[in-house]
Amino acid sequence: QVQLLESGGGLVQAGGSLRLSCAASGRTFSTYAMGWFRQAPGKEREFVAAINRIGITRYADSVKGRFTVSRDNAKNTVYLQINSLKAEDTAVYVCAASRTLSTIIEDYVYWGQGTQVTVSS
Repeated sequence: QVQLLESGGGLVQAGGSLRLSCAASGRTFSTYAMGWFRQAPGKEREFVAAINRIGITRYADSVKGRFTVSRDNAKNTVYLQINSLKAEDTAVYVCAASRTLSTIIEDYVYWGQGTQVTVSS
């Protein structure tokens, strides 16, 4: 069982930056791939970024070059650095854990509650 808790969201102006964190409980964190997803009002949840246990990453095309996912296995934490924020990045950002590095929601077995990111234009 893995419990996930996101933090770091907030209200930021377009062009600004945020760093989201996702702290995991349990001693098996390092064995999981970790993903970030987001869900905007009225839209389906979508894949943003993922990182496996050795640091291989995947990104959605819409965030490549602006978002960076990283992890610190010693701290049981995964991060999402978000730069050059746009209004369309406004969403609840959720982290999740999977046995494989995947962009597919159904592959993720543990989910956090999410943190709100709001970008003002």
